[in-house]
Amino acid sequence: MPAGAADLEVTLPAAPESVTVARQAVSGLADAHAWDAAFVADLKIAVSEACSNVVVHAYPGDGEDGPLRLRVWVDGTTLTVSVADEGRGISPKISKGAGLGLGLPLMAALSDEVQVKSAADGATEVTMTFTLPIVEARTIPTE
Repeated sequence: MPAGAADLEVTLPAAPESVTVARQAVSGLADAHAWDAAFVADLKIAVSEACSNVVVHAYPGDGEDGPLRLRVWVDGTTLTVSVADEGRGISPKISKGAGLGLGLPLMAALSDEVQVKSAADGATEVTMTFTLPIVEARTIPTE
């Protein structure tokens, strides 16, 4: 993960509506950088999948929800996205590749690299890296 402060950092409850908030936050960052629309669409899907995994899988269904943390770093030509929770972790069966749904494979297909870390206490962090599209300089018409 990049050193230094994130360009975007938000902590949300692990609730379905937080997936939408996370998508909007990433979309706002993308607008500020004028990234290519196709890249932004892929980025939003990958972020949605990572956040949805937290909402659906991180915390037990007994009403005890926890945080969903989204952090994004822009560093030159690389974008790093981290989605973390303090939940129950990933089962050994899933971490070895068996029984995966579409979320992690989709994140892997849309990003350049995906890393999943699950700590002994159950906290899980998914880190995705993307190569940023080249943004062409815009010319401003003069009169």
